[in-house]
Amino acid sequence: MPTNFTVVPVEDVKASGSGEATAEGSSKPISLGKIFRENDDDVDTLQGPDSGDESQKESTPFFDSDNDTKNYYDDKNMALYEEEMDSTPMVSSLLNKLSNYTNLFPGVCEHEETEDGCRRVTATVPQMGTFIGVFLPCLQNILGVILFLRLTWIVGTAGILGSFAIVFMCCVCTLLTAISMSAIATNGVVPAGGAYYMISRSLGPEFGGAVGLCFYLGTTFAGSLYILGTIEILLIYIVPTATVFKGHDGDAMPNNMRIYGTCCLALMALVVFVGVKYVNKLALVFLSCVILSIMATYAGVIRTIIEPPEFNVCLLGNRSLKNENFEVCAKKEVIKNTTITTELWNHFCNSKHLNATCDDYFTLNELTEIQAIPGLLSGVIKDNLWGEYAPAGMTIEKKNQSSVPTQEPTTDRDDIYLFNDINTYFTLLVGIYFPSVTGIMAGSNRSGDLRDAKRSIPIGTILAILTTSFIYISCVVLFGACIEGVVLRDKFGYSVKKNPVIGILAWPSPWVIVIGSFFSCSGAGLQSLTGAPRLLQAIARDGIVPFLRYHVSNKIHRSTKHSGSLHKDQANGEPTWALLLTVGICEIGILIASLDAVAPILSMFFLMCYLFVNLACAIQTLLRTPNWRPRFRFYHWTLSFLGMSLCLSLMFICSWYYALVAIVIAGCIYKYIEYRGAVKEWGDGIRGLSLNAARYALIRLEESPLHTKNWRPQILVMCKLDSDLAVKHPRLLSFTTQLKAGKGLTIVSTVLEGTFMTREDEAKTAEQNLKAAMVAERTKGFSHAVVSSNLRDGFSILIQSAGLGGMKHNTVLMAWPVTWRQAQNSTATRNFIETVRETTAANQALLVAKNIDSFPGNQQRLEGGTIDVWWIVHDGGLLMLLPFLLSQHKVWRKCKMRVFTVAQLNDNSIQMKKDLQMFIYHLRLDAKVEVVEMHDSDISAFTYEKTLRMEQRTEMLKQMQLSRTEREREVRTLDKSFAQLIHDRNTASHSTSDREAGASPERVHMTWTKEKLLNEKNRQRESIGQVKDMFNMKPNQSNVRRMHTAVKLNEVVVKKSRDSQLVLLNMPGPPKNMKGDANYMEFLEALMEGLDRVLLVRGGGREVITIYS
Repeated sequence: MPTNFTVVPVEDVKASGSGEATAEGSSKPISLGKIFRENDDDVDTLQGPDSGDESQKESTPFFDSDNDTKNYYDDKNMALYEEEMDSTPMVSSLLNKLSNYTNLFPGVCEHEETEDGCRRVTATVPQMGTFIGVFLPCLQNILGVILFLRLTWIVGTAGILGSFAIVFMCCVCTLLTAISMSAIATNGVVPAGGAYYMISRSLGPEFGGAVGLCFYLGTTFAGSLYILGTIEILLIYIVPTATVFKGHDGDAMPNNMRIYGTCCLALMALVVFVGVKYVNKLALVFLSCVILSIMATYAGVIRTIIEPPEFNVCLLGNRSLKNENFEVCAKKEVIKNTTITTELWNHFCNSKHLNATCDDYFTLNELTEIQAIPGLLSGVIKDNLWGEYAPAGMTIEKKNQSSVPTQEPTTDRDDIYLFNDINTYFTLLVGIYFPSVTGIMAGSNRSGDLRDAKRSIPIGTILAILTTSFIYISCVVLFGACIEGVVLRDKFGYSVKKNPVIGILAWPSPWVIVIGSFFSCSGAGLQSLTGAPRLLQAIARDGIVPFLRYHVSNKIHRSTKHSGSLHKDQANGEPTWALLLTVGICEIGILIASLDAVAPILSMFFLMCYLFVNLACAIQTLLRTPNWRPRFRFYHWTLSFLGMSLCLSLMFICSWYYALVAIVIAGCIYKYIEYRGAVKEWGDGIRGLSLNAARYALIRLEESPLHTKNWRPQILVMCKLDSDLAVKHPRLLSFTTQLKAGKGLTIVSTVLEGTFMTREDEAKTAEQNLKAAMVAERTKGFSHAVVSSNLRDGFSILIQSAGLGGMKHNTVLMAWPVTWRQAQNSTATRNFIETVRETTAANQALLVAKNIDSFPGNQQRLEGGTIDVWWIVHDGGLLMLLPFLLSQHKVWRKCKMRVFTVAQLNDNSIQMKKDLQMFIYHLRLDAKVEVVEMHDSDISAFTYEKTLRMEQRTEMLKQMQLSRTEREREVRTLDKSFAQLIHDRNTASHSTSDREAGASPERVHMTWTKEKLLNEKNRQRESIGQVKDMFNMKPNQSNVRRMHTAVKLNEVVVKKSRDSQLVLLNMPGPPKNMKGDANYMEFLEALMEGLDRVLLVRGGGREVITIYS
């Protein structure tokens, strides 16, 4: 037989070597590499999973590096793989460790063991099989309070056919859920946490946390249900005289339930707090009570064939009466030839005399006594096939029984009749019944204690569901075939001497059912109060819910550092704070004081949990992820979807408003975890579903070109880093956030100079810094750091390859290189201009922000002002679109848009303004329009002089660059000559070493030749001549005209837009001749001079805004 093992959630110890035992309920899997670092004798070096909460994802590598095994494979015959031995162990060692590994935590002592004074030192292999470990726990959790207290009433109200439909729907729902759960549970190890662990690891932490908390709330309200059932049995059937509030009014019994329920809850919480071992040891006793009660019921059914029980029901007309206060079902009786009145006569009449005035209905109708349990062969099954739904306050009446109705109003004498206490309808009965089929997760919750969990969980759970389904369905049929309808509809058994209806059917005595159901409900309540806190603790220790992490899990760990009773309890794994929270929530259910009102509440939470179990299985099956390899083969995604649909339908069938409340609660928890929870990477199905959806969407985007109406800026942000690899201009990211508002694609990138092998760590650090800056500036998108041999190539790589498929950037955003004049070489200028050229060649838009550090941050609010658009040339309409996008953000929302355009001498400025206003109107933009006239004028001396200084500076920088280049070339030539000389000398010395060992070494002379001297003098003479020519040069006329345009346009822009919040300008294209690159930068500087915030915009060569809908 193969050895079975289970990996448990443990962490490495701290440096001090002290460890804390991991409490049951942890759900973080261990990295297998840690198994190899464990010492077989070191059993106390484990730490709880809470220590790893700060990590952003689980321990996912299959192996971890281990320095202790560095020399393990020395002198072995596997030298070919010796380089890998530091990080990957040999298979033989791996299998040996895994075969000896156990799911039990070495050094961990359970709470009950600590109470006995023992200390576990070595781990033992679990020995629980399918029957003890799965089947019986599921049987105990499924069979319970509803079977004994409400099933007969459901059969009487809904009829045999309606009850069969209810039971069948609920059992099919749990069976389909069990199939999905079996597939998930056999697809790897399921530690404590059960359904929470399966859902969270299959659907992600958000769904897992939301559904886990809903499952916790369901388990907690189940405790309320069982406690209310216990108190109902106690006060109605066992000690009816113990009520605190007397009377028959509607508030007396609920108040008694609240008082005794609260006391019972406190007692059970105390038992769980100080004696969990007794709860576990008594579980078999409680299960025995359930089984004995069911056997007594079947025995009573068989007995009805031979001799029906002697229980009779008294009817007045067709109305059923409470017979707890009278013995004779008659108006008068003859005793010793004397006619006397009975207790019923005294109740309905104003005196004991025969001539007394009596109730009209009592006078007109006769009293009849019928058998409460006619028996299996009596044919009563025909009368019980169909339901008898009725509103609250209506008397329980027998069908086909003659009666004389009266118009008399209700009096105080009517308290002897049996009434419906609540409105009855089919969907209500579904909600009340469904808790009786919950409990199918009991086996998966014990997966760590099973000998073969992958075999036991499916077989035990499905077998338990089939067994309990047979019990419920057979009980529905047998109850309807044996018991009279008016008795079935008697919820509390008042018509049969205050005995439970199922009790009068049982053999040998109703007390078998009373005692059995009492202990069954008590045990189930204790089990709920034991399991719910541990489930909450498992969620808290995963760290996905910040509130629980700091108020439940952390308090446990802090308290272990101190002494006292609190330390003694919590240090041994008792989730005391979780228990207190559970008791508080459970008290809410008890204050409701109605088993029928609490049952639909917990039905919602359990149905939601089962829904997501089915969803998890369906998603994993459809995605066909490589890790989805369950050993349980009898599942299909259609069954999972059917189970999910059935769960959702049952939620709204039970109670549509409870269903909406449960969905809202789960949704709020989901969003809370999404925004505030810890980031976890568990390889969940939702992540795989997102990847598949993204792949599908990207392929669809590639199928057809993007329409103008769908165009939006997908921005590639070029960031510059400082010496510490931090973002130099974070306001660039702020501006991106304001421009994008989280819509579309944003890629924040940077380039590091060097090789990836040498700067790998710096690249990772840079990418992390980019992500941190994006979070700080609320920029939603992706970060990417590229390492290239030079910055120019890095920028080119990003422009060409950033993005994927249809989700590629169409706009590049960068900051204006402020220090381009101060640079020692022209690298910064060349990089910037080449970036402009490449974006133009790639048909991408370009945005260049000047004085980016003065742009408003995301927290600022501009109180007015304008965004001025200077529309000089039309290159796609991006200039019009950008102000609209900015105005959608709260920073720029109060700014008005103004559009300026330039009219030449031959243009009709008035008509231009009208046309522009109409164009803006058709674009559905709210903007003020203005046409600025710029007539031809003579070139000023200032412009001429500015152009001359520009060209002189450019020429001087060129000469300096040439001189530097020649010096570098000369040095390289000398280095090559010297290296060649040394090589020749070494070659000659080696060849003659034997013959000329005593010869003196050859001397090397480095001298200037005559040719080199003449060349150097000519070069210096040319340099002096070029400097003289530079001061006598005249500026190029083309440059003068360009400078003139820049200066004149700048004057107009400064005059009109000096006080505006932002100025958008058309960015002129770079010169085709690369010799004019430096002049191009001067033109741009002249164009933007005197303006604070400027955004240069260059379109991508396509229309991005349209007047059509």
